[in-house]
Amino acid sequence: MRRHISSGAVWEERFGYSRAVRAGNIIEVAGTTAVDGETVIGEGNIYEQTKFIFRKIERALEEAGGTMADVVRTRMYVTDISQSEAVGRAHAEFFAAIRPAASMIEVRGFIDPRLLVEIEVTAVLSL
Repeated sequence: MRRHISSGAVWEERFGYSRAVRAGNIIEVAGTTAVDGETVIGEGNIYEQTKFIFRKIERALEEAGGTMADVVRTRMYVTDISQSEAVGRAHAEFFAAIRPAASMIEVRGFIDPRLLVEIEVTAVLSL
């Protein structure tokens, strides 16, 4: 079973990807940013962007039949690693009890310079 989840973002069709893909009991959520339509949420605030992204990821997981409790891996890409505490604080608000394996990697930039963080997750559903 393979199911594609779309957020409706123009980039999905243009670049040929899905917000999330469920294959059997695995859900992979694509790199997700703090964009809502044409608006960057939390511009200039990495903590607010991170919280918005995790809420967006949560909706994609739910649409695919999962929850945040199913997340086993997070990958957080940031443009300024000196802001890791703010990103980590937002991560803990969603995952303190779940404690997935996690990575935080500094990158040069994203498609829109107002974006400060991009996050991917992997979830495994109980069978």
